[in-house]
Amino acid sequence: MAADQPKALDAWSGEFGDRYTERNARTTDAVRGRTRVWGEVFRTIVGDMPKSALEVGPNLGLNLQGIQALAPMDLWGIEPNPAARKRLVEDGILPQDRVIEGFGHKIPLADGAVEMAFTSGVLIHVDPSLLDQTMREIHRVSSKYVFCAEYFSPKAETITYRGETDLLFKNDFGSLYLDNFPDLVLVDYGFFWRRTTVMDDSTWWLFRKA
Repeated sequence: MAADQPKALDAWSGEFGDRYTERNARTTDAVRGRTRVWGEVFRTIVGDMPKSALEVGPNLGLNLQGIQALAPMDLWGIEPNPAARKRLVEDGILPQDRVIEGFGHKIPLADGAVEMAFTSGVLIHVDPSLLDQTMREIHRVSSKYVFCAEYFSPKAETITYRGETDLLFKNDFGSLYLDNFPDLVLVDYGFFWRRTTVMDDSTWWLFRKA
């Protein structure tokens, strides 16, 4: 790892990310939970659904499967971990040309390339030195909607994660989006409860570009 490179970049593209992929197996209950989650989100924009979306950090693609079960949409993913990218293609979640190698702070897509760009449990793992750049890239590539579902904290805090420091950072990501991007309007927000969604308890926000 380069001396000036955040720890998270090597962690998620390497063995630490491989272990994460192995732990988060695709199950019927997990996919059903993500479908429920996206059904809740999409209820707020019936009649104005995005026709395309990019997930930053899809891992095995559970969110993409949830979306696919509900709406016809052209989907992309940008993922740093090679094992996860391979599974996305082998499992038929995305075609090879829709799987991009990389991190959210450098997305090789044009401005407004997709109608929705989103993260789910990813901004919490972005090093604070790259958070603003990552959110700006997500905002840039979306022509209409920005969505995130993340662990919430009213203030920035670093949490020890699986015995490692500097790999998990809670924040009020909704406020960061609103404070840094004046063209974003809050559509809705809510809470995903682990008991019914089979995903970590998280707060979600959906924004639309004015």
